Amino acid sequence: MFFQCDNGHLACGSCCPKLSNKCPACTLPVGHSRSRAMESVLESILIPCPNVRFGCTKSFFYGKESAHEKECIFSQCSCPSSVCDYTGSYKDLYAHYKLTHSTNIFWNIKRFRCANFFTTSMLISDKILIKRVHEKKLLLAVQCFREPCGVYVTVSFIAPSAPEVGEFSYQLSYNVDGHTVTYESPEVKRVCKVSIETPQENFMLIPHSLLRGDLLEMQVFIIENVDQE
Repeated sequence: MFFQCDNGHLACGSCCPKLSNKCPACTLPVGHSRSRAMESVLESILIPCPNVRFGCTKSFFYGKESAHEKECIFSQCSCPSSVCDYTGSYKDLYAHYKLTHSTNIFWNIKRFRCANFFTTSMLISDKILIKRVHEKKLLLAVQCFREPCGVYVTVSFIAPSAPEVGEFSYQLSYNVDGHTVTYESPEVKRVCKVSIETPQENFMLIPHSLLRGDLLEMQVFIIENVDQE
């Protein structure tokens, strides 16, 4: 959105709060009267996808490009290794990780196939474990975050939310001394970069009372969601 002051000076909607709703040209109030004329001009302008240099050929009218950016198959994904600054498409990242980091025991890289249970072991102090989905050329990140109430465990694919990537659901299960903690989600979150922030949603919480040292052994079930037509 664009706004104008009484003198006709313009300011975009995101800038108005930063300017304390004062026009930068004349200090009159700005942020209340929309500039429909400027918005109409901008809406007629085609904007190329930010990933055009990586091969995307799509263009969008101004203000409509953000929805595509989240699903663009050419979106660049960051290597989850803290000592690597590589970025590339999700398939290129898969190849990079396989070639560059497969011999690094710290990252516990394993291959697995979707629609199968597998048991995974990781150290809570490692914080992240990477697994490779060979047939999909995807990297799966299993992360854990130690907090005062327990350990949060999340699962995500390092990939854009593009339809070509596919959609997946998953189940986590943790068993110790006859106690079981499970978590099911209809969607494996897809991210272009893994976060180091403690998740606010979509996680399994393991209370401290059920932890046995630094080692976590969990069962993971990943399945691709296929529409039945």
